[in-house]
Amino acid sequence: MKKASSDVIRLIVCILICEGAGLLGSIATMPRIPVWYASLAKPSFTPPAWLFGPVWTGLYLLMGISLFLVWRLERGRSGRRPAVVLFAVQLALNVLWSFVFFGARSTLGGLIVIIVLWVMIVVTIGSFARLSVAASILLEPYLLWVSFASVLNAAIFRLNR
Repeated sequence: MKKASSDVIRLIVCILICEGAGLLGSIATMPRIPVWYASLAKPSFTPPAWLFGPVWTGLYLLMGISLFLVWRLERGRSGRRPAVVLFAVQLALNVLWSFVFFGARSTLGGLIVIIVLWVMIVVTIGSFARLSVAASILLEPYLLWVSFASVLNAAIFRLNR
């Protein structure tokens, strides 16, 4: 019983950490959407602005569950700590992208950050896969979305040089 309640708390904490990262990034993002982002030339495949919030909310939920599956493994398990550190680094890069692309209004800086983020997500998925296949699978939609976002960021950079 104690383990189950501990797991519920850990799951909630993991989800809140990831959703909190999204909220932190939105501090830089939201004020820039109606004026700066709206004024940018964008490719024809750009999704409507309203879609980003729900997609990211769902992705942060999956990321939180993924983190939980790794965090709940026994302490001292080989690779657990480095995997959590990698997750933290990619999550920090996720937040940083919002502050560079939107906050600093830098399409080039955003492109550089999102490429590094993409690499770190791949590394994190590999690290998680050695510990929990389910945890790594839960990160795959995130990788797909960031892949799409990378192409979108590159197109916006090219169109607005």
